[in-house]
Amino acid sequence: MSVTGKGLATPGLYKNFHRIAWLAVGLALCVIVFGAFVRLSHAGLSCPDWPTCYGRAAWPTNPHEIGDHAATQIRPVEVDKAWREQFHRMIAGLLGVLTLTLALVSARRRSKGMVQVLAAAAVVAVAIPLYMRGQHVAASALAIVGEGILLAAALRWSNTDLSRACALTLAVIIFQALLGMWTVTWLLKPIVVMGHLLGGLLTFSLLVWIAWRAIDRPIRLADAPALCRWIALGIGVLGVQIALGGWTSANYAALACGNDFPTCVGQWWPRHDFGEAFVLWRGIGVDYEGGILDGEARIAIQLAHRIMAVAVFAYLIGLAAKLLRTPGLRGWGSLLAALTLLQVGLGIANVKLGLPLAVAVAHNGGAALLLFALVSLLARLRTPEP
Repeated sequence: MSVTGKGLATPGLYKNFHRIAWLAVGLALCVIVFGAFVRLSHAGLSCPDWPTCYGRAAWPTNPHEIGDHAATQIRPVEVDKAWREQFHRMIAGLLGVLTLTLALVSARRRSKGMVQVLAAAAVVAVAIPLYMRGQHVAASALAIVGEGILLAAALRWSNTDLSRACALTLAVIIFQALLGMWTVTWLLKPIVVMGHLLGGLLTFSLLVWIAWRAIDRPIRLADAPALCRWIALGIGVLGVQIALGGWTSANYAALACGNDFPTCVGQWWPRHDFGEAFVLWRGIGVDYEGGILDGEARIAIQLAHRIMAVAVFAYLIGLAAKLLRTPGLRGWGSLLAALTLLQVGLGIANVKLGLPLAVAVAHNGGAALLLFALVSLLARLRTPEP
């Protein structure tokens, strides 16, 4: 069986390429959902050093084990939270290994392709112990070199054997690791927290695209190009809404309107401060845990998230209706409509129920599933063969 329908050979690891890709998709979804659990359970700073946790590869099980480790000067040990943060790092690291495997396998037919991927990985690997020893400038320089190698390769390679997409995904994973480090070292800076969420969902989307292309099961329709444009726009508007959701969460603005819906603190248009709400950079050294914005700024963030939610809901329901009228896509249209309605329901429940952890985590998972549906269609829709 051919992996892509573009002539990708089957010997060796190629015959298992699609299995590795789907395994990475499942693990990426787990990383996103567990990451939401870590963030929403206020465990994001429970390991104040990186990549270790109070100097340990795993996590402390007893506060007395730590002694006078430097990380204790930043934040006291909370054993019940530390495991969440470090376990999240571990499964994210495993996802990185799977993505590296995909990049290596897909690069085998490129001139010195595997050498370039391994060189990028080796440079980044050397940067980690340098960072741990406090040589931050050198570590950052090496990370940039590793990213540059992968991006240069992705630009040169075509995507007939998925080598471009896999190299790009590995580059995103490496940048995700940097964002994870900055999330901790910059004390939950909102722009970094939001970027980390977006990076995770971008990684997931790329892996979904790779996995579908690897098994090569196209849906062929005469109007596929037009549908793909509508779907791509849907991914764009959904991405904006996810960014607003991440900004809402990072600034602790989810309950800025109290438990009111559709009104906000008893009004349709309460006092707000959009200018202060969307200041993206406020310097380094501020502890953002719990948020630093006043009530009017947080209300502005919540209002923006709600307004955009209405626009995204209308667009995705309209797109679902279009798919339902298209033979061969009715199942996808039903799935998109159901996921959109579920996501809106979870968002309302977050407000009305006071942001229960299970509902808030499910809301993050719902965003990932919506992306799965849209990216799957984008990967599979093609025009009929001559």
